[in-house]
Amino acid sequence: MRRNLARPTRSIYLALACLSLTLHLLLAFFCLSVLQTACVLPSSSSSSSSFNPRTDTRQHQSVSSSSSSSHKLPTSSRNDEGHKLNNTSDQKGTDSVAERDKKLIGAGRVIPKVKGHSALEALFNHPLYNLPRPEPHQDDWLLRLKTTEDAGSEEEEQEDDINSDSQWQRQSASQEEGFDRVTWTSDAETHPPWLRFHLGISRWELYNRKDPNLAQVTHYLATQRILGAVQKTGGTQLKLLISFPNYGQALLKPMKQSRDTETDVNLFYFSDFERHNAEIAAFHLDRLLGFNRIPPVVGRLINVTTEIREITTDRKLSRTFFSSPVGNVCFYGQCEYYCSTEHPVCGQPHALEVSLAAMLPDLTLAPRRSWRSPWRRSYSRTKLAQWEKDPNYCDKVKKTPPYNHGTRLVDVIDMAVLDFLMGNMDRHHYETFEKFGNETFVLHLDNGRAFGRHSRDEPSILAPLRQCCRIRRSTLLRLRLLSLPAFRLSDVMQESLAQDPLAGGAPLLSEPHLSALDRRLATVLRGVRTCQDQHSDVLYNDLEGYDGE
Repeated sequence: MRRNLARPTRSIYLALACLSLTLHLLLAFFCLSVLQTACVLPSSSSSSSSFNPRTDTRQHQSVSSSSSSSHKLPTSSRNDEGHKLNNTSDQKGTDSVAERDKKLIGAGRVIPKVKGHSALEALFNHPLYNLPRPEPHQDDWLLRLKTTEDAGSEEEEQEDDINSDSQWQRQSASQEEGFDRVTWTSDAETHPPWLRFHLGISRWELYNRKDPNLAQVTHYLATQRILGAVQKTGGTQLKLLISFPNYGQALLKPMKQSRDTETDVNLFYFSDFERHNAEIAAFHLDRLLGFNRIPPVVGRLINVTTEIREITTDRKLSRTFFSSPVGNVCFYGQCEYYCSTEHPVCGQPHALEVSLAAMLPDLTLAPRRSWRSPWRRSYSRTKLAQWEKDPNYCDKVKKTPPYNHGTRLVDVIDMAVLDFLMGNMDRHHYETFEKFGNETFVLHLDNGRAFGRHSRDEPSILAPLRQCCRIRRSTLLRLRLLSLPAFRLSDVMQESLAQDPLAGGAPLLSEPHLSALDRRLATVLRGVRTCQDQHSDVLYNDLEGYDGE
């Protein structure tokens, strides 16, 4: 009887096992189909001007690193419906210049919207952002690779000198823990992105906007493993020096307050917090203005514990870590201002937003000269600077080297326009690369105190423009272009900032800050028109020969 009962029982167990196996197979096929669907990226047209770390850079490979000298600017006829901001620059016998300027920026033309194209892409495709550069000579590059001939001549002078490739191979084979063992040669394909950025610095700009390496640099900053973090000396507020594989470095500024916090109107400019999002936004704005004088900056979300506290070799920094009453990991470092337990930098509980700026070449390789700005503020609560008391102050500046010749004066005025647009009053010094002497651009560094107030504009920042009544013609034309509806500054700025990795959580600049950009841009253009009403030599024509036929 037991044997008779066992037979149907085994049949039932076998049927249940088959059913279970069938269900598991169906579930596996279902999960596989879901995962495959989720991994398919939506198709979208990426902008050729984008430097988003997530953007495929292959589309840029066909773009030359410098524009051909055969490029001509548009010669379209004048439209009577041109933008009002461009109709007042033909005073005192400058009708022909104003007419050419309108053709250059396409005033009054209706810009057709092409499907899949953005305002940012259209802006960077405009001829004013693709002016031809002279063919660079060897001395026009900040750094260069040693050739075989150079290495051979050095061997004759000093036996222990070796060619650059071998030197790089020896350095990259370092046993220092954490660094990748790779071979760097004179072949650019073997160079890490930060080195390619350094080798791309020229007499005229820090980077070429069309260079596909720009996307690789920002991607490198946003994604590379952090190997070390120490506090950077100098300055008034907390900042860290971050180390990456392949010997790359970046300057970190942490988030100390929410992005939309507006600076108290009772605070002096030198008592203001530095903002991580201001560094990011300044890089984007400098790029939109066509200056390319701020090193690439990108936002990143880091882990305070694993990416700073546990890997730092800075004992002074490590002693300042603590846990807040709600369990957040905080630190404050050591600096002149705001480095105390009352002003900590805190994660949530470990996550912290930061800005990471690409470091410039080491000073031993590319020395820089620091210049005191002629329009430096007194940094006093009671005293005024000389330029604030003397309306004819610029007459003295124009007679003083290096402002008495070359482009240095209009370089400083470019910087003043940038600072006014973002509300930065903390521009006491600027730097240039010593190699190029006075025939080069100025670096727009340290912009952390920008974008503090959107409800109030600071007209004193425009003192260089107002007192000197001088501006580059190319700068003025780009400003007018950014005032047109098709290229409105706030719109292209918002689109550009949306490419940053931190923009996914919340906008890097609030709507009031974006609106303030348009308002301040109109103020700059009114100031130029006032100068043109009073003087005939306002424009420094850097577009000689670029007007086309």
